[in-house]
Amino acid sequence: MSFSTLTRRAIAGVTLAALGLIAVPTLASAQDAISKEAAAAVKATFLADLETIRTKFVGLANAFPQDKYTWRPMDGVRSVSEVLMLAAMEGYSFVPNGFGGKPASLGSQEEVAKIRALSDKTAVIDHLNKGFAHAKAQLEAVDPATLTGKRKMMNREMSVIEVAQFIGGDLHEHLGQMIAYARINRIVPPWSK
Repeated sequence: MSFSTLTRRAIAGVTLAALGLIAVPTLASAQDAISKEAAAAVKATFLADLETIRTKFVGLANAFPQDKYTWRPMDGVRSVSEVLMLAAMEGYSFVPNGFGGKPASLGSQEEVAKIRALSDKTAVIDHLNKGFAHAKAQLEAVDPATLTGKRKMMNREMSVIEVAQFIGGDLHEHLGQMIAYARINRIVPPWSK
């Protein structure tokens, strides 16, 4: 493992530990609002994780050959391109909405459906980068003071900590799905080489 990888992991670990110290008293009383400083720490940690996730999704998207973009392990589950486009769409909408940002304007429902159905490698990678860039820009613009209370998401009230865990968990789940797809297809994830 390279020094920079170890350094990034150490920084991430320290950040998460600090976040834990800030957030623990808040989590004990779920009805209480968290401080602006704790919200800022959650936002910063999520943004760092979002960049890691983006790098891995784009790395896997590049590693898959075009002829595997429509591959799926069985009927009824997403193909390679569908998983990648789901991640892109989450960057365009789900991530910003969760933190009070604005979704990207992608056109009508029909236009969005066409974007979701893309399977051209170049177009998919372009949307992955654009989706994650949109999410990053929206999150960076969010004032941590607006993240101190609860917000309605998925028909329930969530704190910013719960939102970050929920969205981050979802993105990591899809990343794990892509890693499994890669392994099944004998594609080594770029960061594992």
